[in-house]
Amino acid sequence: MSEGESTSEPAVSWVPLTARERRVLGVLVEKAKTTPENYPLSVAAIVTGCNQKTNRDPITNYDADDVEDILHSLRKKGSAILVEAGGRVPRWRHTLYDWLKVNKVELAIVAELLLRGPQTEGELRARANRMEELPDLATLQIQLEALAPRGLVVYLSPPGQRRGVVVTHGLYPADELERVRAAFAQAGISGGDDEAPSRMSTARAELAAEATAPGWRDELDGVRAEIEALRERVETLTNELNALRAELGS
Repeated sequence: MSEGESTSEPAVSWVPLTARERRVLGVLVEKAKTTPENYPLSVAAIVTGCNQKTNRDPITNYDADDVEDILHSLRKKGSAILVEAGGRVPRWRHTLYDWLKVNKVELAIVAELLLRGPQTEGELRARANRMEELPDLATLQIQLEALAPRGLVVYLSPPGQRRGVVVTHGLYPADELERVRAAFAQAGISGGDDEAPSRMSTARAELAAEATAPGWRDELDGVRAEIEALRERVETLTNELNALRAELGS
């Protein structure tokens, strides 16, 4: 499906994405819309786009090996494809119009959320407007209301809040989305709160620190889970052995 096409099929075809996958896809969409003459992108261009200092949160430091691994993961999930354009240099493009079942304005909104994470509606409108025209807040809100029932947008502000409403995308893995919800719920951001910008910054910083934590932390968590499972198994076997001994009268 080409840039700007849409589909009305209701089926959900996407799966959750890691933080690195979200960054790469956000870059692919952004560059397709803002610099179409350079799209599809080479790995080197994607690395530069991922690590740029503007329009990104958090700031990253990926290298070519990182990005190649991410791209192949995205290809397995069906959200990116490898092509060759302009010679023999391998280039990549996203397939998000089909994968997410979105139109061009909806994709701009989701891409901006992939690049920066949770934002107020006002921030999101101003930022996504550089990719697709969103003339006012009401226009954005109509788009958000269409995306939310499909799970692509999540409201982090309490129901009924009118000002300073915070939204994010819905492509997080379930446990990460719960952490995002908790971070913003704990921040207690509300429309009439003068300290809301500061609390937003704090919540974002906490999430960014978590997203950029060393990979060994995930591995350590996995080892701890395995150890806990082994302990439970040993305890079960010990209880069964004691019961058997009791039956045998020993």
